[in-house]
Amino acid sequence: MAINVVILAAGQGKRMQSDLPKVLHSLAGKPLLAHVIDTARTLKPGRICVVYGHGGEQVPTAMHATDLTFVHQAKQLGTGHALKQALPHINPRAATLVLYGDVPLTTPATLRRLTAGKADHVKILTAHFEDPTGYGRILRDTRGRVTGIVEEKDATPQQRLIREGNTGLYFLPPRHLKRWLGRLSNHNAQKEYYLTDVIGLALADGIPVQTVTPKALWEISGVNSQRQLADLERVYQLVAAERLLDRGVQLADPRRFDLRGTLHCGRDVRIDINCIFEGKNRLGNGVTVGANCVIRNATIASGTRIAPFSIIDDAQVGANCIIGPFARLRPATQLANDVHIGNFVEVKA
Repeated sequence: MAINVVILAAGQGKRMQSDLPKVLHSLAGKPLLAHVIDTARTLKPGRICVVYGHGGEQVPTAMHATDLTFVHQAKQLGTGHALKQALPHINPRAATLVLYGDVPLTTPATLRRLTAGKADHVKILTAHFEDPTGYGRILRDTRGRVTGIVEEKDATPQQRLIREGNTGLYFLPPRHLKRWLGRLSNHNAQKEYYLTDVIGLALADGIPVQTVTPKALWEISGVNSQRQLADLERVYQLVAAERLLDRGVQLADPRRFDLRGTLHCGRDVRIDINCIFEGKNRLGNGVTVGANCVIRNATIASGTRIAPFSIIDDAQVGANCIIGPFARLRPATQLANDVHIGNFVEVKA
């Protein structure tokens, strides 16, 4: 089934206290928006449209790719208005998945569940919170059927007690979407065109509204401040560390490990604290990496020991080598097997 993906990425992010557009701030070594785009690509959509606003051309310049269409939202008049800007650039016969450029960790598995099934239904990603402050509330009838969404600023005190919140991620059928967006009103506390109001219009037309929940709340966590970005960075790194542990990698402390790219490990690999892996890296069987190393775009063959405080940058290291401590392998370095690079030695090309 062909689908459209529209990524809303026009927000200013005032609380970031930065001139850089919020969606270009880095998490695990790449922009927030890049995480969302990469996840969207796993669905093999027919079109990916990014709606941007603040920051001028910084967003399309930074994220340029042949499979992306960028649409400028000159005035930020709400999420419904943002999706309306994308309509001329998406397939009108395909269902549309709505994502957000500042919600980077939604998993492909969750999005596959959200987009599965009939394309003529509306589907919403919702979550249950201990404290739902800041989220629109999901309204249901006595039979559990969705009857609407109310934004927190428009909710009654009783509605604010509801713990099921709207994450803002939707899968919308094509047949009525243009008409629904044309009927949105800004008669609300924010004076904005809410995409959430599409749910009420769908229900009025008799279109079924279904919900999907993520397996973990961090999947729907957004970034609105540097503090939230730092918190999400730790979440990402701990999840990455746990995946490596499940594959047999020995990490001295999963809380002191940073992956900013990909890392493929053989058996019996041991990694000490405060190591950073950037780009694409591959460690063979029995490789040991000492504390406080930085390894970037490297291939390290079996049995090699990287001593503490070493830097390996775009290099290939043979088997059973000893590197460091305090050694640096600069780009294009290629070491044969059984090579020893001692203390404070630098090797180039």
